[in-house]
Amino acid sequence: MKTIDGSARSGSGTIVRHAVALASLLGREVRVDNIRAGRPKPGLRAQHLKFVQACGEICRAEIREASSGSRQITYMPRERFQGGDYTWDIGTAGSTTMMAQALLPIACFAGSPSRFRLKGGLFQDFAPSAYHMKFVLLPLLGLMGIKATLDIIQPGYVPRGGGIIEIGVEPVEKLGPLDLTEQREIINIEGMSLSSHLKEKGVSRRMAKECRSALQSHGYDCRIQEIEDDSALQEGAALAIYAERSTGGRIGFDRAGKPGRSSESIGRYVAQGFLEDVDTGAAVDRYVADQLIIYAALAEGITRYSVPCITDHIDTNLWLVEQFLGARTRINEGALEIEGVGFR
Repeated sequence: MKTIDGSARSGSGTIVRHAVALASLLGREVRVDNIRAGRPKPGLRAQHLKFVQACGEICRAEIREASSGSRQITYMPRERFQGGDYTWDIGTAGSTTMMAQALLPIACFAGSPSRFRLKGGLFQDFAPSAYHMKFVLLPLLGLMGIKATLDIIQPGYVPRGGGIIEIGVEPVEKLGPLDLTEQREIINIEGMSLSSHLKEKGVSRRMAKECRSALQSHGYDCRIQEIEDDSALQEGAALAIYAERSTGGRIGFDRAGKPGRSSESIGRYVAQGFLEDVDTGAAVDRYVADQLIIYAALAEGITRYSVPCITDHIDTNLWLVEQFLGARTRINEGALEIEGVGFR
């Protein structure tokens, strides 16, 4: 049994998700201790617990000590995931995209295609937005051979949740490495400005206008689609932009709405964050940089890609794939180099 310290490095819930995902792939028992020990509310939250339970369902795993607030779990998979259609409701506004990202590596190596329908939060602070996953992460994974889709069925926000996404995944034999280190120009900046039940306040229009203006002042044009939604359970908003580098890299930035957070401040924040990452010359943005690591570690060959900065999540994910998979990693002049184990 592999034992992982859940308080190591960033001490985030990502350690739990990736440890359980890798255990499911390898058919290896794992114990995770000190889960989120340094966080204001330590232990498993609803979204972490639902993911562990979902993996237990698809891999017929025995799970011990897994409940809301648990500081440790033991996870023992008994079967390889064979694919199929599944539906899970987090039950709160917990992040559906975080759960989807943890399920994705397992589904890549399943016996047949998979489709996951996940209900919870889609747009919130401290979690990837559904737009970022759809337009930044998945196209980059496509360069590695992964065929996955994300459809937004219904937006969902804090605190009520109720958002729905569907993830479709085709199984692969193996993953190829990425090589995205060259600094090239930005092309095709696009985005989505979404608001729910806020049409009369012009939220979508105001977020998009401010973001476009900020980008234009730095010489960039941006096409932002303004979306007015009336299907969500509550009022909410989100702005996301993304662009491709001519070498194939992707950079995106987003922000969710929040009471007291003006539409104009959201537009400026997204533009500023995007420009900061672009100006570093990195191939990918600060958020997708850590999300790619688990796939690079599973791939066959050496993956290299330049990043805007080294975050706690990058440090944590590099440590985890070294601990769990034995992948060799290093940081070389602003670029990550990961020698994958060639998982099949």
